[in-house]
Amino acid sequence: MTHRTVSAARPGLPDDALAEVAAPSPDCPVEITLAALRGRWTTLVVRELLRKDTHTYGELSAALPQLSDKILTERLAQLVAAGAVHRTRTPGWPSTVTYGLTPRGRELGPVLQALWDWGAATVSP
Repeated sequence: MTHRTVSAARPGLPDDALAEVAAPSPDCPVEITLAALRGRWTTLVVRELLRKDTHTYGELSAALPQLSDKILTERLAQLVAAGAVHRTRTPGWPSTVTYGLTPRGRELGPVLQALWDWGAATVSP
């Protein structure tokens, strides 16, 4: 049995009316996914968040030392807005902010694996 989004006649092509558009549309599921992952470093931030349940900003910054604070802040905000990451601030002094993947964000793991596999097959002989 194939997934409802995959046509049995043409694997990889969604069996959905949204797939029949003539131009990119913001409500297209593929465009939504690409928008969530847009920008350099985003996939690496998601990778780090897949490694354990929660991270502080400092832990993420240390894990990706070449990533500037500005871009890390932007990528985290982008992922929070996309519903892939939750940001939790604990009260007290000093307060602690942690980041973790939402259940929907965890679903990006297989997406990143598929992207890796496709790219690895492209560069491997």
